[in-house]
Amino acid sequence: MSRITGDALNVGLLKRVFQYVKPYRSIFIWSVILTILLAVVAPVRPLLIEYTLDKYIMTGQYSGLLNMTVLMLVLLVLQSVIQYSQTLMTNTLGQSAIRDLRINVFNHITKLRLKYFDRTPIGQLITRTVSDLETISDIFSEGLIAMIGDILQVIAIIAVMFYKDWQLSLMVLLPMPLLMLATSIFQKAIKSAFQEIRTEVSNLNTYLQEHITGISIIQYFAREDQEYLKFKKINSRYRDANIRSNWYYSIFFPVVEIISAMSMGLLVWYGAKSILNRPLDVTPGTITAFLMYISMLFRPIRELADKFNTLQMGMVGAERVFNVLDTKEVTPNEGALAPEKLTGRISFKKVWFAYTDENYVLKDISFEVKAGQTVALVGATGAGKSSTINILNRFYEIQKGDIELDGIDIHQYELSYLRKNIATVLQDVFLFSDTIFNNITLNNPDISMEEVVDAAKKVGAHDFIEKLPGGYQYNVMERGATLSVGQAQLISFIRALVYNPAILVLDEATSSVDTETELLIQRAIENLMTGRTSIVIAHRLSTIQKADQIIVLDKGEIKEKGTHQELLKIDGYYKKLYDLQFNSVGISN
Repeated sequence: MSRITGDALNVGLLKRVFQYVKPYRSIFIWSVILTILLAVVAPVRPLLIEYTLDKYIMTGQYSGLLNMTVLMLVLLVLQSVIQYSQTLMTNTLGQSAIRDLRINVFNHITKLRLKYFDRTPIGQLITRTVSDLETISDIFSEGLIAMIGDILQVIAIIAVMFYKDWQLSLMVLLPMPLLMLATSIFQKAIKSAFQEIRTEVSNLNTYLQEHITGISIIQYFAREDQEYLKFKKINSRYRDANIRSNWYYSIFFPVVEIISAMSMGLLVWYGAKSILNRPLDVTPGTITAFLMYISMLFRPIRELADKFNTLQMGMVGAERVFNVLDTKEVTPNEGALAPEKLTGRISFKKVWFAYTDENYVLKDISFEVKAGQTVALVGATGAGKSSTINILNRFYEIQKGDIELDGIDIHQYELSYLRKNIATVLQDVFLFSDTIFNNITLNNPDISMEEVVDAAKKVGAHDFIEKLPGGYQYNVMERGATLSVGQAQLISFIRALVYNPAILVLDEATSSVDTETELLIQRAIENLMTGRTSIVIAHRLSTIQKADQIIVLDKGEIKEKGTHQELLKIDGYYKKLYDLQFNSVGISN
């Protein structure tokens, strides 16, 4: 992959952006045609005014004034219609292309490995998919096509000026090198300012996302004032970056006006002198037309600098967005196997796994779970219990060994099929800001209301859902804020049940609820486990005593395996955990 620099003239980057224009080729072509028409029409009005002044007003022949006035009005209306159509076309083109690109980016992000999100702030990704993409849309609406139009208009005006009077044209263009120098300096300065603005926007979004999500922690520990001061600093840096860019504009535009005034002054001086010396060659109409040409010439040149910077800002945004798209950390979906039914037999064979390099969190793990059995994973925090679940779902890839499902390596299964057959109920339940029904089905059209209600009854959650305003159409708000922890947990059980998985994973599913809700959840768990292979992660050893097999993990290694009674007889690691937990319970009581 070629290096992307954020340069407005990076042809490779522009080609990638314009790949998203291909479906809208006809809109693009019409945008270019209308842009060319605007450039051609622009010099006509000064020519008509020159002709009217010299032909009718200066000679006292007023009979043709009405016709010329009507002609200029028609031209003005035509120019306005073309301008409206061109603006509409370019904006439609930009927004259509960006819509497709945003969908592509979102689709890519949802397929990235969890490892990528472990080190990438969510606020940064939000910036990429929202504000950075908007800057790319400006490439079409205010950048490249508009620049082409301005360049064509400048060429057309200069051509007409030289055709009318080359000496007068040279005099008018005499200050132009100063304008080119000022524009060059401005472009370099504003590019740096724009890059700084994009960086600070990303920092601002990241900080806001993290601290609004964790607002409860901030309030629990009374950190509002300290976080306010941190935010104030980040916000000030963003303000300062914007002020710097505005400062560059506040210098550049007056400089352009001064240079424009110099051209007008030279025109008036040289034009008046020419009228006196050669009245047949330079007329008042010519001077008037040239005054209009100066205004029409400097406006697009001034805007060219602005639009060039818009293009640069779009390229900076494109660089950031394509860096996300170029991220190769996507879980490969090389498998195509999707049998009609899985029994749920799981085999771990000498599995080694590390999140980073060779700092293994799972070391030489081997065990087998027969179809329909329940296996429990126990151990201290950091022992490797959740990592075992993560690699079974292929959220992360193992470095050594094999994991098999029904005797077949998990890599041979189609990825979505694999994950649909492994339903995981987490301790920290995540609910979207949506209805209970949509949170259960995850907008899967294949799951009917009848199936949801039936699953809710089996779990024991139907009664409380029916009592909510709107029942299954009740909006739970962001992260399920309007539900209790136990209610949210029950909804996660329904979600697992309606997908009818072959394997059920319960990751500390009852640790955050009261005793009464825990009894309800335990009955729901029994219904869920029936006929399924189940993996239970639990700190409360009382919840796993009926498991067919208990695996004791410590620092990524299997220390013991067996049933509850077998492990107690060994009088080893599990027995110590059991005694420690139940003695502490007895003391607390």
